[in-house]
Amino acid sequence: MATFSATELRLFFFIAILVLVALWEMAAPKRELRVAKAGRWFNNLGIIFLDSLLVRLLFPLVAMGVAVAAQAQGWGLFNLIDLPAWLSVLLAVLLLDLIIYLQHVMFHTLPILWRLHMVHHADLDLDVTTGLRFHPVEIIISMFIKMAAVAAIGPPLLAVLIFEIALNGTAMFNHGNIRLPPGVDRFLRLLVVTPDMHRVHHSILIRETNSNFGFNFPWWDRLCGTYRSQPVAGHQEMVIGLSQYRHKEQVTLWRLLLLPFIGPPGRYSIQFIGASPQLTKKSPPAADS
Repeated sequence: MATFSATELRLFFFIAILVLVALWEMAAPKRELRVAKAGRWFNNLGIIFLDSLLVRLLFPLVAMGVAVAAQAQGWGLFNLIDLPAWLSVLLAVLLLDLIIYLQHVMFHTLPILWRLHMVHHADLDLDVTTGLRFHPVEIIISMFIKMAAVAAIGPPLLAVLIFEIALNGTAMFNHGNIRLPPGVDRFLRLLVVTPDMHRVHHSILIRETNSNFGFNFPWWDRLCGTYRSQPVAGHQEMVIGLSQYRHKEQVTLWRLLLLPFIGPPGRYSIQFIGASPQLTKKSPPAADS
């Protein structure tokens, strides 16, 4: 019987979920796209390629490698306490997901980190590729946070593998432009962040942008008071993106790479929660087609 490495398993699930969600978007889209998909996908996939290349070059020891080292050296919480294997895996996955939730809140809280994170939010539409579109510097910072978390927690290797696959998979799923029956959505969002739940987070409205930070599990938003059920304008009429970036010429690949350093951050940092976006004649609420 063939065996697969952790890298091969992650790659298999990544490709399978990407293709599945992309086909689902074609078969049952939730919203009509405002911008031609070809240009957006070129930009998004270009950033994803650069992110993957950077991780390969700069982080030969990724989360799984840190978990192996932690287990060998006895680092971290789960190497200091004696729990059944299944419970260690379950608790470690939950704890890692909570850390990612808190990291996401942090990127909305600190203006310098928000500048990086707004590359993700500046997408004029929302689909499967948006879930993987992050500025390379944000990816580097996220990798350091993830590796530090794994070293501190000392999770079982299986927990890290499950978490890594789930994080990529749910990011593509809950950013997907896919339609779910309302009853199915209500049930699923008790267990996982659904596309309708996460779409609220990509609203142009600050109150909605600073809500629904979860990636895998929806419970942290409910427990921490950052949950918002629906966008005030409804899913069909809500505007996706940031008020200061409303034209496709502003969010080309190279401009996205420079955006954190030269682009206006707007008023989206969580310090402005409850305030209204500043719309001008140069930043109309509707995107170019």
